[in-house]
Amino acid sequence: MKLSRTLTMLLTLALAPMAFASSPTPNDMLKKKVEDTLGLEVSSVSAAPVSGLYQVITNRGVLYITQDGSKLIHGNIYDLDSSMKNLTEAALAGPRLEMLKNFEDKMLVYKAQNEKHVVTVFTDITCGYCRKLHREMADYNKLGITVRYLAFPRQGVPSPNADEMEAVWCAKDPLKAMDDAKAGNAIAAAKCDADIAGQYNLGGSFGVNGTPAIVLEDGSMIPGYQPASALYDMLERNVAR
Repeated sequence: MKLSRTLTMLLTLALAPMAFASSPTPNDMLKKKVEDTLGLEVSSVSAAPVSGLYQVITNRGVLYITQDGSKLIHGNIYDLDSSMKNLTEAALAGPRLEMLKNFEDKMLVYKAQNEKHVVTVFTDITCGYCRKLHREMADYNKLGITVRYLAFPRQGVPSPNADEMEAVWCAKDPLKAMDDAKAGNAIAAAKCDADIAGQYNLGGSFGVNGTPAIVLEDGSMIPGYQPASALYDMLERNVAR
């Protein structure tokens, strides 16, 4: 009898950590709620800058959810005490840099000879301001700014727009094909493992909803065209901070 009680006690102690480890945490439950309800991929759940809210980073940007998982907020949170710092944007900075690493071999790179800064631009070959930025590539490079392109076909994937961008990425000379496409010239169809869909989805997870969208070295993102001098000043200010 004594041996039986001892074995029971030992089994209980051994299984207790396993039961504890398998119990879902509040973060796990919120993650499942967002994934099941919205069909999104959740990469992390953490406390939000606002008490009572959780910050959920998904493949479609940042969401905020109440502790009980019943209410969802989609929008930016700003810090009034820190010159209106966009806390939502800041939350994505680190994850963006990590996710970009997986796409470095897919980027079309216009490298500055005397490189001082590197930016990543989500671009579309039909976008007017994307073409304007591209026409001024020499100005960016002259200031030491290397520009790395990722594809963000505004018509989505699949689409004729996405096929055209794949043709650029898969051309024998992709940089020349990009130059031609941005000048409005037709590009011969081509197929390869450029993963235009993956690039497009990456942009969506970053919060890109228009092109060009420029990711800076600290992971922050600015929407729209920026003249070379303005972008350079911005990059220099970030370094000085």
